Amino acid sequence: MLAIFHEAFAHPPQELHSPASLKSLKKPKLPEEIVEEFLSAHPNAFSMRFADAAVLAFVPPQNSFSIHQSLFCGFDDIYCIFLGSLNNLSFLLKQYGLTRETNEAMVIIEAYRTLRDRGPYPADQVVKDFDGSFGFVLYDSKAGKVFAALGSDGEVKMFWGIAADGSVVITDDLEAIKGSCAKSFAPFPTGCMFHTEGGLKSFEHPMNKMKAMPRVDSEGVMCGANFKVDKYTRINSIPRAGSEANWTGWDSQQ
Repeated sequence: MLAIFHEAFAHPPQELHSPASLKSLKKPKLPEEIVEEFLSAHPNAFSMRFADAAVLAFVPPQNSFSIHQSLFCGFDDIYCIFLGSLNNLSFLLKQYGLTRETNEAMVIIEAYRTLRDRGPYPADQVVKDFDGSFGFVLYDSKAGKVFAALGSDGEVKMFWGIAADGSVVITDDLEAIKGSCAKSFAPFPTGCMFHTEGGLKSFEHPMNKMKAMPRVDSEGVMCGANFKVDKYTRINSIPRAGSEANWTGWDSQQ
């Protein structure tokens, strides 16, 4: 899986940028180079480009019996790449009025559509209701919104970093992120979600701020930071009510 979003549509934490990338022998690459190399490394993969805003690339699963499945789905100009599995899929299908044939990627899209259009529920509560080992990246091409999240159990891995033009790169391929973003990359934090307007936030502890922790690679060089919940610093604001207080506006979690 590979997702690249122009920085105008996804505003990554500044700490992901590592000054060491400028001094490294391996420089960050442009999105076009990253996608080309990813597709070369995965001949059975396909990609979708959304002008200069985003690129999504997906590798169809080789083993349909794998525990950590990979899925791609698109509906109503919303696209989702899903990794892993949801233990409570049957419950979610009933909750959102979906058929038995619906997979996890479509559930994520439907949850997003429901909250975007009708629901005042906070995004952290919705993601917290996803029980299982999962990671997903969603792109609303009509609204130009990015949404990504990673489960708290650590079974599914995702990484993110910064390309040469400032674009955000998200993938489950460690070698791809290393080769694409030089020193400006880090593991995507577990139990967290990232949104175009709201940035990075913990869905397990939504009232606590996130803090960046210095990260040093095997060569002793400072890289893009790790992000963890700051248990001692809380977000001080009054929750809003109404349809605008959903995960597209993000205000209800602050």
